[in-house]
Amino acid sequence: MRKFDEIEISVVVPAYNEEERLYSTLPHLWRSLKRRFNKFEIIVVDDGSTDGTSELVKRFSKGHSEVRLIRYENNRGKGYAVRTGVLAASGSYVLFSDADLSTPVREIRKLLKALSEGYDVAIGSRATREARIVKYQPFYRVLLGKSFNKLVQLFTVSGISDTQCGFKCFKRNAAREIFGCCRIDGFSFDVEALFVARHKGFDIAEIGVLWRNNPLSKVNPVFHSMQMLRDLFIIRLFGVTGSYGATSEVRSRMTA
Repeated sequence: MRKFDEIEISVVVPAYNEEERLYSTLPHLWRSLKRRFNKFEIIVVDDGSTDGTSELVKRFSKGHSEVRLIRYENNRGKGYAVRTGVLAASGSYVLFSDADLSTPVREIRKLLKALSEGYDVAIGSRATREARIVKYQPFYRVLLGKSFNKLVQLFTVSGISDTQCGFKCFKRNAAREIFGCCRIDGFSFDVEALFVARHKGFDIAEIGVLWRNNPLSKVNPVFHSMQMLRDLFIIRLFGVTGSYGATSEVRSRMTA
């Protein structure tokens, strides 16, 4: 039975120079969670921003006790920020979401349904039949994404059509075990988290969600693509050398 004072869900928002976006999305996120949960927390991780991201979050948190700020001085990467927030989370479920809310908060019900049915990890996907893309990425980003996913399936995590959607939810124990092993600080952290989840024997559900492209993406299609390709080999190497700890018996159930 759930304790009355237990935090139902923690939402981790990595933020690097996100003052402008958070000005509108943070109040919207808070209201959406307030409608759906009795007790929740929002953890904004300021990844060494040089704008007013931290000041904005501090001001908002004064009237909204559910909002927490974690800040460090140097920019470490999205993977580091998400990992920091997840390991600080207290909720029974832990979701991380991009600051632009490309996937609306209401889509969380789909992920929580999968977790309530026995899955340990539920990930939003833009590549299943049930997914709804309101605004597409430019064709070259779509092509790069599909090419990257083929390499992901070949070298690291097979059977998952979209590892990069920034909307993923975990049961608390699974989140701590997975992210406690992760090391990738850049944009390939999603792949590493799913690789570790499989390695540890956690069940993963891939759920189609509504998604809207934000044209102000901070992913550089050339530099970050090369970095992510390098990270795939690093993840594979870590797996082979046992850097992620002992392998658990893998449970076969998975949905897409």
